[in-house]
Amino acid sequence: MIGMNLFHKIDIVENITPLEFNEHYFKTQKPVVIKGLAKNTFAGHRWSIDYFKESMGETIVDVYDNRKGNPSSANTSADTRMKLGDFLDVISKSEKSDLRIFLYNMFRHNPILRKEFPCPEIFKGALDKVGHMFFGGKNTTVRIHYDVDMSNVIHTHFGGKKRVVLIAPEYTNLLYCLPLNTYSLINPDKPDYKKYPGLTFVKGYDFIIEPGDSVFMPSGYWHYMTYLEPGFSVSYRKLAPTLPAKLNGFLNLFVYISVDKMANKILGDKWLKIKKEIAQRKANWVMKKMYGEDIIEPMFSNQDTTWFI
Repeated sequence: MIGMNLFHKIDIVENITPLEFNEHYFKTQKPVVIKGLAKNTFAGHRWSIDYFKESMGETIVDVYDNRKGNPSSANTSADTRMKLGDFLDVISKSEKSDLRIFLYNMFRHNPILRKEFPCPEIFKGALDKVGHMFFGGKNTTVRIHYDVDMSNVIHTHFGGKKRVVLIAPEYTNLLYCLPLNTYSLINPDKPDYKKYPGLTFVKGYDFIIEPGDSVFMPSGYWHYMTYLEPGFSVSYRKLAPTLPAKLNGFLNLFVYISVDKMANKILGDKWLKIKKEIAQRKANWVMKKMYGEDIIEPMFSNQDTTWFI
């Protein structure tokens, strides 16, 4: 059986102008890696794990533990709180770490950081004052998902190397996206084609970004990331380019998440089983319609152990 095709070659550019970026990538919603986008900023020269330990080590931050991930719903509540310096000591070690920080508005706690790494000129817009930071240790992974608000993202990395997998929105059903959620239970590192046969039709990108590099992730693009070495990233956002995408982002944020939490509270494990069955049927429908595949749905037992982060 042929597996996931993650061998698409992503465009890699340098010194791109706002006009070129807008015409070739933003308007066409095509991902791209921009080399050295941060090299001429203070952050590009000075930011490091040690820099944040010295400047913000006493700041209390929300920390998430991959080992405690809940497959039933989106992870929106921190697993613990600790000093940033202590967290950075943990992720700086050479062994694998399950702790990470994500969607942290560090600029709100330290406005100077915004001046040290302002929104890149090519990505200026209504949201260019809001930057979120992400931290992870060696081999820390980020569950495959697409961003709930459907925004476009420019994601700039610092520290060690980071692996990025990108998959276009057209493959959402074949990725077994759980209803009312923006993530999947599949493991891109160990895809189970027997349980998730739709993955055999998925195509995407698999590449590595280095310190100072940025990747543009268009609205609705699925992404799966692995910190190959301890590091951190900053994401700036732009609103979704179309009205349907904006509406989808609004519904995700203000309707679907609440409905999902309520159903999960009422039904518990039964709700996860229902969501998995719906995701399976959607994938089967796409395979039959697009590829003429007649798939027999696998049965998920109560003992089914599903990978999640």
